[in-house]
Amino acid sequence: MTGASLDWRSSASGPLHGVVPVPGDKSVSHRAMMLAALAEGTSHIHGFLEGEDTRATAAAMQQLGVRIDTAGDGTRVVHGVGLHGLRACAAPLDCGNAGTGMRLLTGLLAGQAFDSTLIGDASLSKRPMRRVTDPLEQMGAQIATHDGLPPLHVRGGRALQGIRYTLPVASAQVKSALLLAGLYARGETEVIEPHPTRDYTERMLAAFGWPIVFSPGRARLAGGHVLRATDVTVPADFSSAAFFLVAACIVPGSELLLPAVGLNPRRTGLLTALRLMGADISVENEGESGGEPVGDLRVRYAPLHGVELPEALVPDMIDEFPALFIAAAAAEGTTVVRGAAELRVKESDRLASMARGLRTVGVVVDEQPDGAVIRGGRIGGGAVDSHGDHRIAMSFAVAGLRAAAPIRIGDCGNVATSFPGFMMLANRCGFALSDAG
Repeated sequence: MTGASLDWRSSASGPLHGVVPVPGDKSVSHRAMMLAALAEGTSHIHGFLEGEDTRATAAAMQQLGVRIDTAGDGTRVVHGVGLHGLRACAAPLDCGNAGTGMRLLTGLLAGQAFDSTLIGDASLSKRPMRRVTDPLEQMGAQIATHDGLPPLHVRGGRALQGIRYTLPVASAQVKSALLLAGLYARGETEVIEPHPTRDYTERMLAAFGWPIVFSPGRARLAGGHVLRATDVTVPADFSSAAFFLVAACIVPGSELLLPAVGLNPRRTGLLTALRLMGADISVENEGESGGEPVGDLRVRYAPLHGVELPEALVPDMIDEFPALFIAAAAAEGTTVVRGAAELRVKESDRLASMARGLRTVGVVVDEQPDGAVIRGGRIGGGAVDSHGDHRIAMSFAVAGLRAAAPIRIGDCGNVATSFPGFMMLANRCGFALSDAG
């Protein structure tokens, strides 16, 4: 499912300029596809991310009997089958590299009348799933794992009961899986978080007509209602925009405009963090798209300085830490990150992978169990390994813009999971990025 092994070479560049239309939000694309499939009627999704992760989710819904038409690049017409209209599939549902897809589908499939098996690629097969399966089993689901890892075998025909569950670790994916299972459960399902996480699922359930009560850190719904088809316009992905925000912040003379970026307040911690470091980023043309706040981001170069990152920001920027680490490496002074142990169970151990890569290019990093201390100022050249992690690959592509010598980045094929066309878009605005051969 994932892209072939590929190495990149990133070199110092001149100022970055232009308009950067980053692709649609991956998290919103996953959820729009699933809810449109379960809705009654036909939904149109515009701005759907044409990445391998989201296509895997669409393919899974098709395997389950949902007709999905591709009306054009980034456009899907989903003919919903209703809450109980999915059909059994004898073949495994392949989630590829998509942790979001697998965890959300586990919740959705827990309430079906048939058995299902979820599989993933080598990276996804190492990611922990008990944080999802344990609370689902408290609701009455029956899910077999391999010592807590995929493949997941979801037994159908189980009567689910709503529960009140406090997440031990804040996770939008776990919360979303429980809410999707709650659509099929008797009574109410309530999820309480230690720190507020992204509320994409809550907003989208409301957009599809399901009664739900939610506030930062809490969401509650009852089973027994109906999802109604609706049209969704997916905003540009903030996580994809993050690489260009950091790039323009650290390359002197740069100015970039990123249009219609999703600005969900549970997603934009990096924006706050960069501003604390001295970044010049403004928001223009604010509005709403698909129930999500959006706006154009204009970023101009400004000298950055190290900060002690407030732990309250961590849940709101969990996917953006690799990009933040590059900003910290280019900043003057020391940046301290704590409370980010979740990074160890992403597509790779991002704390270890980023620390190792930064040390390779001459940055002083003290890796901590739940974070890192990064002493910025100068980035050198060298060969780093992305460990097949798309966000690490793109982060070191940004680092190369400020490096004293070229950076070779190994194993970049998985960038296609979240950001197809990254290299072309990056070079269009001034990156010096190429295949390393």
